Amino acid sequence: MARLTVLTPEQLPNELRERADVDDSTQLGSLGVWALQPRIAAAMLELKSVLASQSLPPRLSELVRLRVAFHNQCRSCMALRSAEAIDDGLTEALVCELRRPEESDDLTERERAALEYADKLSIAHHIDDALFARLDEHFTEVEIVELGAHIAFCIGFGRVAMSWDLVDDLPDGLRETGVVGPWDASGGVVRPR
Repeated sequence: MARLTVLTPEQLPNELRERADVDDSTQLGSLGVWALQPRIAAAMLELKSVLASQSLPPRLSELVRLRVAFHNQCRSCMALRSAEAIDDGLTEALVCELRRPEESDDLTERERAALEYADKLSIAHHIDDALFARLDEHFTEVEIVELGAHIAFCIGFGRVAMSWDLVDDLPDGLRETGVVGPWDASGGVVRPR
C-alpha cells in the first residue's frame, strides 16, 4: 500500500492536468504523489520536458531510465513505457535484454555504453577514464552532459518515488517482494506522449 496519498488524474490541479496531458484514465505513476506539491510537480515536469526535447533518441533514453529504475527498485517507474520509445523501436523483448545488457545482441554499442554509465552512476559511483573513453566513442560532449542529466533525474526522482511504495495498481510481477526488474512488468503501461 502506498505510503502517501496518491492523487487520481481527476484530482490533479488543472495546470498539472494540462501540462502532463492526462485524462481520467491515465496511469500517473509517481506524478500522483508529486502533485501533492503542485509547484514541485510542475518544475519536475518542465525539467522532464527539457530533457526529452534534447538530442538523445527516445529508445536510448527509455532503456537508460528503465535500467536506473531497476537499480532504484522503483516499481512504478519500471511499469511505465514511453510511447515515443516504442515508436523508436523499444520492444518488451529489448526491455528483457536489460537483465544482462553486456550480453545482448539487440543493443547497440552506443546503448551499452550509456547503460554502463547509468549502472556506474546508480550503484558503483566510480567512473574511470576507460568508461569515458568509451562514451567519447559514441557520444559528443553535449550528449554526455545530456545523458548525465537524464540519469541524474532518473536516479533522484526514482529513488524518492521508490520510497513511497507505489505498487497498488502495478502488474503482479512488480508487486512481488524481493528484487524485480522492468522485464517483470508484463508489457508495462504506456504513458502518454
